[in-house]
Amino acid sequence: MGKKPQMSRNKTARRLFFALTLVFPLAAAAQQYPIKPIRLIVPFTAGGGTDISARIVGQKLAERLGVGVVVDNRTGAGGIVGTEIVARAAPDGYTLVLVSSSHAINPSLHKKLPYDSVKDFAPVSLVVLSPGMLVVNNSVPARTVREFVEWVRSKPGQLTYGSAGTATPVHLSMELLKSMERMDIVHAPYKGAAAAIPDLLGGHIVAMIPSTASVLALVKAGKLRALAVTSRARTSSAPDVPTMIEAGVPDYEASSWYGLLAPANTPRAIVTRLSSEIAQIVKMNDVRERLVPQGLDPVGSTPAEFAATINDELAKWARVIKAAGLKPE
Repeated sequence: MGKKPQMSRNKTARRLFFALTLVFPLAAAAQQYPIKPIRLIVPFTAGGGTDISARIVGQKLAERLGVGVVVDNRTGAGGIVGTEIVARAAPDGYTLVLVSSSHAINPSLHKKLPYDSVKDFAPVSLVVLSPGMLVVNNSVPARTVREFVEWVRSKPGQLTYGSAGTATPVHLSMELLKSMERMDIVHAPYKGAAAAIPDLLGGHIVAMIPSTASVLALVKAGKLRALAVTSRARTSSAPDVPTMIEAGVPDYEASSWYGLLAPANTPRAIVTRLSSEIAQIVKMNDVRERLVPQGLDPVGSTPAEFAATINDELAKWARVIKAAGLKPE
């Protein structure tokens, strides 16, 4: 009977020793980081906003760290396939993922994901914002957001807006406005924003909230009317267009965003180093000059700030998806 406390202490000591054998190599690796190329996974196809951001920022990151940064496009299931690779990767800072705002939307659309969107990742930094833009056909009588809301309310169920497909950010951005302003306007999903824009120009649909970059040229040419952007602050690519908040919709924010994640349990020193490098990169003039014309606003953040953004976005889109009557699959 008297030997049990000693046995318990020995067991505790063995566990502590085992834990330390895992911690010390990670700590040593963090001090030397990086010593080999970094794999930056983009869970979407080449040419999109996530890919463009990854290649521009990745090039600068490689220059500053002195190692290669290889952008690896791993597409599928709305970003889930590529993101899962990083969730399962070694937490050593050599496999990262640049996720989009779909990272905060997917948990409400899928009954089961192959990873936990919070617990399986270490947030590094918010990198870029991609504001949407509320645009209307030129025949729409509204010239402000408030006028648009009142016009839609005067024709309940009679008007139609377009999106890039059900549950895409383009769709959910308008659903957020609908829920906040109690509007009854019909959703028409298209196979991508590019497919919807001709019908918007032709008046078959009256409004849409696509990415700023996809419609900015049409707005500047006078073919569409911009009422507001969806970011909290005005976007550098369209500084004359007010935000939704400025236009009279308090607390509205629905920008797409791209942010850097590492696997959970990546050493804090590595996460801090990467976050610090991103903060410097997004301030570079040549980086801004390449991103802003694409409708991408470089921002940067601390790991804690990015973690808070993800949690806020998870809660917001869960509410919007429920209000829109969308069921997880």
